[in-house]
Amino acid sequence: MQREDEQIPSRRMQSPQDRLQRRKLAAVFLAFVFILVAVDTAGAAKKEKPEKKVKKSDCGAWQWSVCVPTSGDCGLGTREGTRSGAECKQTMKTQRCKIPCNWKKQFGAECKYQFQAWGECDLNTALKTRTGSLKRALHNADCQKTVTISKPCGKLTKPKPQAESKKKKKEGKKQEKMLD
Repeated sequence: MQREDEQIPSRRMQSPQDRLQRRKLAAVFLAFVFILVAVDTAGAAKKEKPEKKVKKSDCGAWQWSVCVPTSGDCGLGTREGTRSGAECKQTMKTQRCKIPCNWKKQFGAECKYQFQAWGECDLNTALKTRTGSLKRALHNADCQKTVTISKPCGKLTKPKPQAESKKKKKEGKKQEKMLD
């Protein structure tokens, strides 16, 4: 009968391949543990972050000038902004802006109004008027709440019925095409 120590191979008797395999296994195990610890600490760091810090700034709010068109009285232009404060990095800046060309410029290029229908013609002044209420003011512009505009009344004579003359023109063109 064999002795017990002959049946079970001892650690001293392991081959170099077995030792290399054990070292690789130990290295893989340690790497796995290291990765788990790294992931766990990263997750804990995220949870422990305090809320976003509120910026404490001594800078005042931006005050913007009126939009000045680059050319003409509407279209693309620029406006300058300023703010005050002891620790402000930037106290002046220029911003691009646009003045719509279809706005009533007589009330300010940065004020837009919603107008009612034209009123009846005043025979004494030969003018008709309408009122507009402020719809929108761009960049905190100083605009009137309501405005009134007037324009001369049109001709007081009855306009000619145009439906008949248009029909005659169309018929004449059709006949010309047929002749060609």
